[in-house]
Amino acid sequence: MNAMKNRVQLIGHLGKDPEVRAIDNGNKMARFTIATNETYQNNKGEKVTDTQWHNVVAWGKTAELVEKLLQKGHEVALEGKLENRSYTDKDGQKRYITEVVTSEFLLLTKKPA
Repeated sequence: MNAMKNRVQLIGHLGKDPEVRAIDNGNKMARFTIATNETYQNNKGEKVTDTQWHNVVAWGKTAELVEKLLQKGHEVALEGKLENRSYTDKDGQKRYITEVVTSEFLLLTKKPA
């Protein structure tokens, strides 16, 4: 049951190409966003699509695979955990962010032949 305490699974499309950086110790970090869509009918019977954007981070070997395989528009299934953090921006304001730290992903978009 412990493995289920902080677990996220998402399927969505990348909003832009991943940003990949090398960290001081030689590891890589990849950052990207994915959009998930939920469609439903409102009270008037109209079809409504609700889009949610999710910040995603990958580290190490996972980041290397993200760099090689993923690009804007690709559909991806991923699994990871939620992490909350805060930072101070250049104006001195404290900001809070929630990210999905992905441990694995599956490219759902077929590569062109």
